[in-house]
Amino acid sequence: MPSRQHTGEDDVVIIGAGIVGICAAAYLAEAGYRVTVIDRTGICEETSSGNASAFAFSDVLPLAHKGMMRNLPRWLADPLGPLAIPPAYLPRLAPWLWRFWRAGAPENYEAALTAQAGMMKLAEREWMGLLDRSGTRSMLREDGSLELYESADEFEASLGGWAARDRFGIPYRHLEGDELAELQPGLSRQFVKATLVPGWKTADDPKILGKAIWAYAEKLGAGFLPGEVGLVMKTKSGVTIQLRQGRTLTASRLVIAAGAWSHLLARQLGDRIPLETERGYNTTLPVDAFDVRRQLIFSGHGFVITPLSTGLRVGGAVELGGLNRPPNYARSKAMLEKAARFLPGLKTEGGREWMGYRPSLPDSLPVIGRSKAPDVFYAFGHGHLGKTQAAGTARLIRDLVSGEAPAIDLNPFSAQRF
Repeated sequence: MPSRQHTGEDDVVIIGAGIVGICAAAYLAEAGYRVTVIDRTGICEETSSGNASAFAFSDVLPLAHKGMMRNLPRWLADPLGPLAIPPAYLPRLAPWLWRFWRAGAPENYEAALTAQAGMMKLAEREWMGLLDRSGTRSMLREDGSLELYESADEFEASLGGWAARDRFGIPYRHLEGDELAELQPGLSRQFVKATLVPGWKTADDPKILGKAIWAYAEKLGAGFLPGEVGLVMKTKSGVTIQLRQGRTLTASRLVIAAGAWSHLLARQLGDRIPLETERGYNTTLPVDAFDVRRQLIFSGHGFVITPLSTGLRVGGAVELGGLNRPPNYARSKAMLEKAARFLPGLKTEGGREWMGYRPSLPDSLPVIGRSKAPDVFYAFGHGHLGKTQAAGTARLIRDLVSGEAPAIDLNPFSAQRF
C-alpha cells in the first residue's frame, strides 16, 4: 500500500481507516483538501472488514427501544445468547448501562427516533451518490431483507417498531406460509411469519467495498500513513498528532474516526464521551454453504446471515466487554449451531471466525461534530451502523470542515450532549 512522505502541514488528518474514515477522506479529497489518513493496521482491516455488510437504512429505532430491555433478563441468563456481559466487567460498565436505560425512557424516544431517521435518509442519499462517483455501484446488492419470527407473539411484539417506520415512509411487507418459503427455500418451519424490507441493501463484501472506496479517494490525492496515534493536542500552529512510533505531525484540521478507540483521544481534548465497546462475532462459511437469497435477520436471537461474494456470513450478537478481554469464540460457534437448526442442510465446515469492536453510545446516536478544541472534528460511535451511516457522516464532516451549513441538524449528535 503506498504511503505519502510528509514534509509539512496537511490540510486535514483523519485518524482511523475504517469505513467512516475513508469515506470522510473521499469527500474531503473531492472538495480539494489535502488529506492524510492514519491507521495502525491498514485500510478497512479491523471492524470494517468483518461486519454483516448491511446498508440498514430502515433501522431507525434506537437500540434501547428495540425490545432489548424487555429481553435483557432472559438474554443475560444465557452466557452465549444475544447479549453477554462478563461479570468482572460489570462494575466498569454500570454507568453506561444506566445511561442506556435512561435513553429508553419514553420522553427520549421521539427525539432519538427523529434524529436517527433523518440521519438514515441522508446516509442513503449520500451512499448512492458515492457508489456512483467511485464506480462501485456494482458491489451493491438490492435484494431486501427478511426479519423472521418464531411465533405470533414475537411478530406482534415487533409491530410497534414497524408502525414507527410508517411515519418515515419506509416500505415493508409482512408475510407467512408459502410466500415465506418461496422467498427463502429451505428455511426451518419453526419460523411462522416474516417481514420483508425491500429497500434493505448489502454489499458484496464490506472489506472489498471499503478498499475500493479508498482507491477512489487515493486517486483524488488522499494519502495513507501507517502508525498508531498516542497523543493529540491543539497548539498555536494547528493540531499536533504524535505517533507511538515516535513521529510527530501537525495538521490544520483533524478528524477523529478511530471507532471504539476514539473516546480515548477525545478525552485528551477535554471531551468525556461514554463510549462502550460492543464486541461482535461471526463465522464466514464457504460460498456454497447454503443458498441464502438475501440477508436473514433473526432478531429474537440477535444475529443475521448474509450472502457475500466471498462466503456466507453468520454473525451478530453483543458482548459488552471492553477493548482488552480476549475473544470468546464460543459465541460465534453458538450462532453457527443455531443457524444450522434454522437452515437445515447448512454446511458448517470450513468457516473463518472473527471478532470486531463496535463503538456504541447509550442513545444509539453517533458523535458527529466539533470537539472542544478548535479545528478538531468527531466522527465515531455508530454502533451497529458504521457502514450504513459512513457516507452520511462523511458529508457532514465535509460540511463542517469547509464551514458550510450541515446537511442536517447536528445537535442530537453533539459530543457535548452528554
